[in-house]
Amino acid sequence: MSLPPFHLAIPVHDLSAARAFYGELLGCPEGRSDAHWVDFDLQGHQVVAHLDPSMQPPQLHRNEVDAHGVPVPHFGLVLDWESWHGLADRLRAAEISFVIEPYVRFAGKPGEQATMFLLDPSGNALEFKAFRDPAMLFASSFDEAATESAG
Repeated sequence: MSLPPFHLAIPVHDLSAARAFYGELLGCPEGRSDAHWVDFDLQGHQVVAHLDPSMQPPQLHRNEVDAHGVPVPHFGLVLDWESWHGLADRLRAAEISFVIEPYVRFAGKPGEQATMFLLDPSGNALEFKAFRDPAMLFASSFDEAATESAG
C-alpha cells in the first residue's frame, strides 16, 4: 500500500536539541531549514520542528490504556515488528527516559502489538508501535477481525 506523506508541525524550544533527537537519535534525515524551523524526514513523512523559545513543556493529559497512562496528544509511527525492536534497543542503549517503557500488549491475542512512548527534548510525546499482524491496524474489534480472518 502506498501512502501519501503526512505533514506535522511541532513546537520546539531549541533547534539544536531537536536536531540531536530527530536527526541523530531517531535517524531522520534533515531537509530544508531556516533560523526558526527544520524539516525532518520521518520515514517519508514531513515533521517540521518550529522554534518557540518561550514554550513551556506541553501539559499532557493521560488516558488509561492497558493499565498505562498514555500521553495525549502524541504522534509517531507504526513500524514493522523487527524495526520496532531495533528502535527499542537503540533507545534503551541511548538511556532514553520512557513515558511508557517498550512492551508488548495483548500478547498472544489478536491485535498483539509492541508499543513505547517517549518525549522529545521539548516535551512532545511520541509513540512507536508495531503489530504482530499488520492487518490488525484498523480492525474495529480484535475479536471480530480474528473471526473474519479465520472464516
